[in-house]
Amino acid sequence: METKSENENFLSLPLLSDDNDKVDRAEKDLESYRVVSTGKTSFLKTTFHGLNALSGVGILSTPYALSSGGWLSMILLLFIACTTFYTSLLIKRCMELDQTITSYPDIGDRAFGAAGRISVSVFMNLELYMVATGFLILAGDNLHNLLPDVNFEFWGLEIGGKQSFVLIVALIILPTLLLKSMSILAYVSASAVLASLVIIGSIFWVATYDGIGFHRSGLLVNWGGIPTSFSLYAFCYCAHPVFPTLYTSMKNQKQFSKVMFLCFAFSTITYASIAVMGYLMFGSDVESQITLNLNTENFSSRLAIYNALINPIAKYALMMTPIINRFEERLQSYCDKISFSYLTRTILVISSIIVALTIPFFGDLMSLVGAFLSVTTSILLPCLCYLKISGTCRKLGFELVIIGFTMLMGILILVIGTYTSMADIIRHL
Repeated sequence: METKSENENFLSLPLLSDDNDKVDRAEKDLESYRVVSTGKTSFLKTTFHGLNALSGVGILSTPYALSSGGWLSMILLLFIACTTFYTSLLIKRCMELDQTITSYPDIGDRAFGAAGRISVSVFMNLELYMVATGFLILAGDNLHNLLPDVNFEFWGLEIGGKQSFVLIVALIILPTLLLKSMSILAYVSASAVLASLVIIGSIFWVATYDGIGFHRSGLLVNWGGIPTSFSLYAFCYCAHPVFPTLYTSMKNQKQFSKVMFLCFAFSTITYASIAVMGYLMFGSDVESQITLNLNTENFSSRLAIYNALINPIAKYALMMTPIINRFEERLQSYCDKISFSYLTRTILVISSIIVALTIPFFGDLMSLVGAFLSVTTSILLPCLCYLKISGTCRKLGFELVIIGFTMLMGILILVIGTYTSMADIIRHL
């Protein structure tokens, strides 16, 4: 049995087997107190982190998702919400079965060894990275909508509105990425949750008192847009790689299921509310971000747009934290130097700026992330890892049937949604 040093964040353990049960249990007893006792984040702060991870930028794209698939696509939103809530509990069960697990890649390693760790790490980090990049695109689009005539010149090079705003937002976001305490980040997360509520209130005000109203009827169903709806709804619930970090940071990890229930319930209510309002306001003319439909001359519209900018700033650090932790695990000897740690965080921001400037299509990019990456990390991987770690795959039962159906639906969304979103991106390039 190969065990890594205590300074590292994980142990490389063999797969579950009858011969090794006693040894595994002994190692868990030795390590579990150290792992569990490191958590310092309260129930309330963890809830804010979970809400920040789940409800935020996706709130702006749900009206577009609803307009793509029609009214019946709301069923898809509820289905995705229930499915991803269930898989979040599977992640929790995996971590309960082996308390030496402290991260999402650890789950993959415990289930499938080194190949599992690498696969989970690649999909997790790529998803979080692309979601964080989408935040920069969203912020650039909304600032350009507010200030369409603004351009900047730097060393004789003229930078257009969207591009310059992406750079400005990245500079604002950078200090939040330098924060290393999850407890401190909780206050940033709380501001994002409040911003989501203000966005809903502002848009309701725009419709009720600024003359737009809820007059569009919309389509009952648009079969051609169902893949896009499914992909965008999946993107809304793409926070699973963050959940192990939240779990290990909690003081009382037994309350994690309650945290997940509150987060998913609140997020689904806000997503459904803004989707229905936006579709009734603008119908099939709704943009990929509903804030782009608003008249910037009205105070309520400006308030909604300004609060939409808070979400990317508040969520960027939370999404990037697992990636940073992984880098610092690999480069632990270098990361003892604070300056090197800050350098790696800055490089991550710069690289995401480059991607945001290269692929500036928010709706299409998030649809691709939702179909390919979010479905993989939030539905397929939790199911596969839990089946292997728990041994459920070896016995036919109700739980195996449920997980099998969940995986089948996930594969369908992945294949059809990825093809559709890739075709849209190529068409727009």
